[in-house]
Amino acid sequence: MTPESRPAPREWLLLLVLSGIQFSQIVDFMVLMPLGTQLMRQFDITPTQLGFFVSIYTVSAGFSGFFSAFVADRFDRRSALLALYGCFAATMAACALAPSYAALLAARAVAGAFGGVVTANIFTIVGDVVPEGRRGRAFGAVMSAFSLASIMGVPISLYLALHFTWRAPYVFLAGLCAAILIGAWFAVPPVRGHLAAGLERNVLKQLKNVFGEANHVRIFSFTALLMFSGFLLFPFLAPYLVANVGVSEAQLPVVYLIAGIASLFAARFAGGLSDRFGKRRVFAAAAACTALSALVMTSLPRSPLAVAVLVSMLVFSASSARMVPAMALVTSGAEPRLRGSVLSFNSSIQQLAAGLASFVASVVVGRSAAGELTHYWIAGILSAAGTLACIALARRVRSPEAPVT
Repeated sequence: MTPESRPAPREWLLLLVLSGIQFSQIVDFMVLMPLGTQLMRQFDITPTQLGFFVSIYTVSAGFSGFFSAFVADRFDRRSALLALYGCFAATMAACALAPSYAALLAARAVAGAFGGVVTANIFTIVGDVVPEGRRGRAFGAVMSAFSLASIMGVPISLYLALHFTWRAPYVFLAGLCAAILIGAWFAVPPVRGHLAAGLERNVLKQLKNVFGEANHVRIFSFTALLMFSGFLLFPFLAPYLVANVGVSEAQLPVVYLIAGIASLFAARFAGGLSDRFGKRRVFAAAAACTALSALVMTSLPRSPLAVAVLVSMLVFSASSARMVPAMALVTSGAEPRLRGSVLSFNSSIQQLAAGLASFVASVVVGRSAAGELTHYWIAGILSAAGTLACIALARRVRSPEAPVT
């Protein structure tokens, strides 16, 4: 590794704080799924209504991301991040205080409105601050938050839920977000280089600039299919493990802990490999493993805990490894002067695709008289097919900064 390829301590501190922000958002999103069994019992709701908790977040994030794309490049990235994340932190308290299914659903919608835009800002800052040659490792570090959420955030939240109430994880998250926000205030530098590029203020012309570029359209298509494929699987993964595979609610933290450790190593490993061997090659290998894991998970019969853990490890690690080169490709493929707008639109499309997938999964998956989930294997087949199709789409994404292999 050359001196130029080594990130400075200030860059590592920035990546650490951005990872913390991403960690809190992912815990917020992920914990709802393993809490599904409790929420269905607490509010007496169906699997379809549970799916609405997931889809309302992503749909709300999608719409807010779309509208924020028109103004994303008009502000200092730091100011935008701090303001949006502060509002997101407030929604955690709203979730904790929600008195009913409808109130919690509304709180999740508001959380999604801020959360989706924050994610786009994180990726934009990484794209603006970190050079192309180190971007794979940088995204590996930031996206390790997914794994850390499984290792630490979700088990802690589930422990709190099991020993107190389902509201306890959101109290924990509200406090965590407040602490991270203070750290972000000191660690995130002003990012204003894009402000000198002569921004387009006309909405129609801005749409033409973004969507008139063929490479951006390829990015959006790639992201939409990637997220749709993944979210056909994840909303009902935990309920399926409990109802069909035989994992108890008390054992779920163990499953997420071990699977999260595996995905943490996978994400960091994939980041290094992406910079060394090429983002497309690493993505293709990880996507193939993801497709296989989807087929295995959704047809898994009642099994010992060790088997459930092993299959969950495969699902989490393959999915995590796949997303690192994917986001590096997407960020590198955006025109630097339009990166904020492109990634905001991309986040919007990503969230809408995830929301659509969650809704489709909630319609496909049913529940038998014995309480087991049915037709989950159909979601697995659709997920695997979509993931494999993403390999071909990834080959068509180009980078205006440097050749992407």
